[in-house]
Amino acid sequence: MRTAAAEHGHRQAPAQAPAVALERVTKTYAGEVRALDEVSLTVEPGTFVAVMGPSGSGKSTLMHCAAGLDKPSSGSVFIDGTRIDGMNETRRTELRRERVGFIFQSYNLVPSLSIADNITLPLRLAGKAPDRDWVRMLVERVGLAERLGRRPAELSGGQQQRAAIARALVTRPAVVFADEPTGALDLRTAREVLALLRDLVEGLGQTVVMVTHDPAAAARADRALVMADGRVVDTMESPTAADLAHRITTLEVG
Repeated sequence: MRTAAAEHGHRQAPAQAPAVALERVTKTYAGEVRALDEVSLTVEPGTFVAVMGPSGSGKSTLMHCAAGLDKPSSGSVFIDGTRIDGMNETRRTELRRERVGFIFQSYNLVPSLSIADNITLPLRLAGKAPDRDWVRMLVERVGLAERLGRRPAELSGGQQQRAAIARALVTRPAVVFADEPTGALDLRTAREVLALLRDLVEGLGQTVVMVTHDPAAAARADRALVMADGRVVDTMESPTAADLAHRITTLEVG
């Protein structure tokens, strides 16, 4: 039986290659502040991983290094089996366009472009023609097929985030990094967006790494990494919101 991912040509990493892997990654700022302290982790293809922690715990720095947005001070970073920490900025930019998708709290849509053009923008930047069947499937999956001609300002926050999700998937990335994707949404809309992310993992085999401060959001993940002082101090499988909230509280008061 073919999966939806196979039917639409969704490229997945070989079974032996993690979607993301970090080996003893350290990031130091100004030679003194250690934002990451020898972090090692593996994210398998087709899984949903949440990263949580108190303010200043290093979760955003972890995402930036794992996604190739920043270079670690030491250690190794792999995306889809390719080591990226030694690449120059030009090569890392090319790799991000090909293998990494991004979803941000503020959506980061281009106001002057239609929703259709926003979704296909990463392909145009890479000089590639859109796969019409893939794009059609994505816009139907995120529920925007009737709004492709509109500008971002004409859509609700939830609809804009759905457009951002489709944009993140349009290049068939090995991994999608979501940075507080529900932070600007109301509770009901946040639940809808999280359900959509969950569906992309289960239905398309997409790998998602989400940074969030919200235990309810992190509880949608297969696994939650809890960070403190630049390290992963706990890993929780199939976490509940209550367990995550308790764990974060113990870090903040401990």
